[in-house]
Amino acid sequence: MRTGEQQYLTFAIGEEEFAVPVLRVREIVTYGPVTRVPSAPPWIRGVVNLRGGVVPVVDLGTKFGLPAVATSRRTCIVVIEVALAGEQTAMGVVADAVQEVTALPPADVEPPPPFGSKIRIEFLVGLYRTERGFLQLLDIDKVLSTDELLAATSLEAPPEDAGAGAAEPAPANGAEGEEIFGQSEAHEEDREQRSE
Repeated sequence: MRTGEQQYLTFAIGEEEFAVPVLRVREIVTYGPVTRVPSAPPWIRGVVNLRGGVVPVVDLGTKFGLPAVATSRRTCIVVIEVALAGEQTAMGVVADAVQEVTALPPADVEPPPPFGSKIRIEFLVGLYRTERGFLQLLDIDKVLSTDELLAATSLEAPPEDAGAGAAEPAPANGAEGEEIFGQSEAHEEDREQRSE
């Protein structure tokens, strides 16, 4: 990785491609059962239990008004650290497919256009041109407002006897909550490339 480049994790939501700084990614897990919370807004799928902690799962496709995509074997949850009241809080983001970790030169990142994008300009850091179109770099701390983050992080899973249909079934590609990309792996790869 050349001096000044920053590594991003890229993923797809529907036909749109997004990226977040890899150092903000805690882990990626297979999409398992998500417990719905009746009081949650529509862009929150529900909550999952990761090693004893309750993590809210956000559907950015719904938040951005993108067409709905059915859950598939490639669907996963990207657990991202977001800033809330000066502290880092875990938030799960549903991705239809995780693509790769890539280094982007800042000089090649274009500012988001004032119009024409499906995503509100304040949610974007910039755009990076690829062979497939534009990769949209998310400002993950602005995608959800403080009030929305507080609402999401205050969710608690309902009791297990809350009734049938509280969770969505897991796909056949892995066990519930199976880690497929851990924070240590992301950080180690970043450190190795920085040392080259």
